[in-house]
Amino acid sequence: QVQLVESGGGLVQAEGSLRLSCAASGRTFSGNVMGWFRQASGKEREFVAAIIWTGGRTYYADAVKGRFTISRDNAKNTVYLQMNSLKPEDTAVYCCAAYAGQTTLARNAWAYDYWGQGTQVTVSS
Repeated sequence: QVQLVESGGGLVQAEGSLRLSCAASGRTFSGNVMGWFRQASGKEREFVAAIIWTGGRTYYADAVKGRFTISRDNAKNTVYLQMNSLKPEDTAVYCCAAYAGQTTLARNAWAYDYWGQGTQVTVSS
């Protein structure tokens, strides 16, 4: 079983920055895609960003493109989400997830097999 543990959430003012981390542990992870999703109160979960483990290709939601950057550290089995120019509408619980399969499915939550517990990000205006 693979465990994903997020960290780095918190409270920040608008236009501020936060960096989220997602560490994978457990059995050797053979998945090739790791992603970040978020869910605001009363709203559906939405895709934020994903990265292909080998090669590093990235995908972003339009709402965060240019402000968020996803990256990985292979040696640490950790994925990061650097969030800059945060807006109040970015407030949500952010979860990382992972799967092994077609990389073209990276924007789809149903493709992911493993999920973390989530970390709260709150952006005040």
